[in-house]
Amino acid sequence: MAYWLFKTEPDAFSLDDLKNAPKQTALWEGVRNYQARNFMRDGVKVGDSVMIYHSSCKHVGVAGIAEVAHDAYPDPTQFDLSSDYYDAKATSDKPRWVVVEVTYQSHLKKLISLKDIKANNNITEIALKKGGRLSIMPVTKNDWDEIIKMAQ
Repeated sequence: MAYWLFKTEPDAFSLDDLKNAPKQTALWEGVRNYQARNFMRDGVKVGDSVMIYHSSCKHVGVAGIAEVAHDAYPDPTQFDLSSDYYDAKATSDKPRWVVVEVTYQSHLKKLISLKDIKANNNITEIALKKGGRLSIMPVTKNDWDEIIKMAQ
C-alpha cells in the first residue's frame, strides 16, 4: 500500500462532495499535468490511502482521507466536447489522461494547514513542504503518520 495527497478545489469538488457521492465513490478526473498523471497511471493502486487536500479556498489544508477504489483508466472527460477537460489530441486509441476512483473514508478532526505542515520538523519529505504544487503527489509513511497525528 502507498500513500498519496490529492489536491482539489472544494468549490469544484470537495471532501463533502465525495462523502455525498453514490457509494461515497467518485472519479478523480481532470488531472492535466503530466507528472501528476504519471503518478496516477503508474503509481496509484487500489487500496492506497489518499489525503484529500483542499486548495485555492479560504481554509487550505488536508481535510480528510479517501481510499483508491479502482486503478487508473482513461479519463472520459478528455473525449467529451462539452467538458472543461476535453482534449482534442486525445483519442480512444491513444488516451492522454487517466482517472482513478476514490472512496470516502473520513474527515480529519481538524484541518491540517500548509502552515502547520511546514512548521512540523518531523515531516521531512512531502513535496508541499518543498513548494511542490502538483495535484497528486506521493506521501511517505512517516509524513502520513505525522499528519494524521497532528489531526488527533
